[in-house]
Amino acid sequence: MIAKTLQDMFKRYRRPGDVVFAVLFLGFSVFLLTQLGEQTKAVKRTKWFAQPNLWPMISLWAMVIFGFLHWLSSAMSPRLLGRWTEVGFWVRSLEYVAYFLVYVMLVPILGYLLSTVLFAVFLALRTGFRGARTVGIAALFGVFVTVVFRAFLQVKIPAGAVYEYLPDSVRAFALTYL
Repeated sequence: MIAKTLQDMFKRYRRPGDVVFAVLFLGFSVFLLTQLGEQTKAVKRTKWFAQPNLWPMISLWAMVIFGFLHWLSSAMSPRLLGRWTEVGFWVRSLEYVAYFLVYVMLVPILGYLLSTVLFAVFLALRTGFRGARTVGIAALFGVFVTVVFRAFLQVKIPAGAVYEYLPDSVRAFALTYL
């Protein structure tokens, strides 16, 4: 009776790609657990609760255990259609990771201001916002982000190579604030 109720409850919340996610998460958790000895060490003559590797070890073991339980429950659940459609949706979302990596590569070339404005406008266009007002807001957002990070928060971001072509008086300002 309880098993049937639990099965009905979980059936409502199942997603077709759940088993794929469970396998990937379990594999990643096991990989991280195998790297634990390389990344943290147990220190001799230190109490167990003060070991530098205690909380990473606890969290990674929890990830492995819960990842295994997630995989087990996914494997025991009835198969749903659309698993690879959902996985394809996940893969398509990685395009935004590629866009961000291109942005990161453009910052040292074009500078933080121009790269950020172009990136914000590109993302607005890519997500379907084509109106002049919306594109203008995206450009202003890029300028606002640049001013806040460079001028107010004084985040040290490498200047763009394009700044070398600016006149001396403008270059000093651009290197500091743009």
